[in-house]
Parts: sequence; C-alpha cells; structure tokens
Amino acid sequence: MMIRHMIALFMLLGASGLMLSGCAPAAVGIGSAAIAAGATEKGLSTSVGDTVIFAKLKDKFIKTDQSLVTSISTSVNNGSVLLTGRVETQEQKFLATKLAWEIRGVSEVVNEVVVSQKPSIKDRAKDVSASAQLRAALIADKNVSSLNYSFDVIDGVIYLSGIAEDAAERDRVIAHAQKVKFAKKVVNYTILSTDKRD
Repeated sequence: MMIRHMIALFMLLGASGLMLSGCAPAAVGIGSAAIAAGATEKGLSTSVGDTVIFAKLKDKFIKTDQSLVTSISTSVNNGSVLLTGRVETQEQKFLATKLAWEIRGVSEVVNEVVVSQKPSIKDRAKDVSASAQLRAALIADKNVSSLNYSFDVIDGVIYLSGIAEDAAERDRVIAHAQKVKFAKKVVNYTILSTDKRD
C-alpha cells in the first residue's frame, strides 16, 4: 500500500514539473515507467532514471540532427544505452554516441548502428517480421517477463538488451531469438538481476 502511494506521489510530482517545463509527453513516459516498474526486475528508481535518459537523448537527437530520431532505436537499461538502426554517414553514428555520453546517469553506450544506405523494402519487411515473431514468442512464454527486454532487428541481426531474472530466463530469451525466421545472428546485451550494478 505504501509503495502505491509513493508511486502515485512520484508520478504526480514528476508530471507537474514536466508539464510546467513544456515536456508533457515525457511526463506520460515517466508515469508509464513507474507503473511498469512493479512488473520488472529494474525497480522504480532505475525505470524512471532510464526513462529520463531515453527522453533526454531523443530531445538531443531532435535538436541536433532530426534524422537520428527516425533512423536510430534506443534502449536504456540501468544507465546502459544501446543504439541500433541505420544511418547514412559515420559522422551521424559518432554524433549519436557523443550525444548519449553527454547525459548524466549514462554509464555505458553500446553503438550497434549500421552505416549504410536504406534497406530494400524486402529486407525491411524481414526485419519487421522477425521483430514481431520474437515479441510474440516472449509474450507467449510464461517463464519470461517480456517487459524486461528490449530488442531491435537490423539486417537480420537481433540485438537483445534488458535484465533477466536469472540465467535460465536469459537463455530462454536467446533461444527464442535464435529460432526466429530471418534471424542471421543474435547479439546479447542482457544482464542478470543479480549482476553487480552501479
């Protein structure tokens, strides 16, 4: 009961402050993170901190190079930022890393962004299909808390990140990813809830 009151108070304070500063969409994101935190391995403070980092990075992308918003997917877990997607120049890839490191609370930046021209419609359709297959498999698996994981599929490579309850859950997620049609490779950045973290 006490935790519910704390979450409600935090959401109210966060939303009030952000709305006054003109960041109403970020307030919704923080509120969503607070609600979802109860069902994840992260906990409330880590979920909210990660959501703030995510929002600040998207804001930096918008202010610096708007094409980064649509070409780069971002996932944040315990201050570790995973960047995936496709950009046209090496400078854009470097800029995304630089902007991520400028944000307080970021402990690591993993840049898996591919420098290349836009994919064909067929290749993009395969990536979308692989992503949908993996999301469905994780949701359907009662032994996996799908809210704890983020992933992106670029050119058939599945990039996993998140926090696994234990090694068995992590291994189940990796196995699901490896079974996905059109998946060429799985790159795993998940950590265990018992791993030492800052």
